[in-house]
Amino acid sequence: MRTLTVVAAATASLLLAPSAQATDTYTVELRQQLPRTATTQDDGAPQEDGCPGIPEDMDGWHFVLPGNSSSFVRLTVTFQPGGEQVVTSFGPPSDKHAYVASKPGALLTSAVAEVEGGSLELFNLSHTCPAGTAPDQPGDDKPTDEPSATPSASATPTTEEPAASASPTESGPAAAPSSSPSAQGGSGAGDLAETGSGVPVGLLSGAAAALLAAGGYLVFRRRKSA
Repeated sequence: MRTLTVVAAATASLLLAPSAQATDTYTVELRQQLPRTATTQDDGAPQEDGCPGIPEDMDGWHFVLPGNSSSFVRLTVTFQPGGEQVVTSFGPPSDKHAYVASKPGALLTSAVAEVEGGSLELFNLSHTCPAGTAPDQPGDDKPTDEPSATPSASATPTTEEPAASASPTESGPAAAPSSSPSAQGGSGAGDLAETGSGVPVGLLSGAAAALLAAGGYLVFRRRKSA
């Protein structure tokens, strides 16, 4: 009976051994306040010129675990833009250091570390390495649209020329015939008809009547004297 008890205890210890090892890995949160960029000025993390393995045109982030008894197993970070990154390769100089690259100006919105060893509650953002050169923005080399707008402006006078040339037809010269002498017949001098020589017909009629009267008078006197 005693032998069976010893065997059962040994078997139980072997079965529980992996579970005990699994509890050595745990999750730790970042100490700095989020969200933040690589150039956030809140004294949460200093800025340095460069981070190992990070290109100069990218923002670099250096994470570190406090003390010397813990090491990274898995680091998950999320950037906006950029999305989630999972890091499983660490150093230099040891597995307590982690380096991550992001787009220039990206916002770090989350950072969670899975570590082993020690009993940490938080880990640190040691420092950042802002991008040394900003990437070219798309569309910077596109030609402007100003040349295409110039011809349309120069064509404007040609569309207005016909209207300007047609305006004299409606000006004073078209109404000039209304000011001719025939249109002014309402004056007093125009009451008598005129001959081709310009002498009024009424004056000629009066002169003829006077001549006829004088001729008649002469004939009467001659008959009376006879």
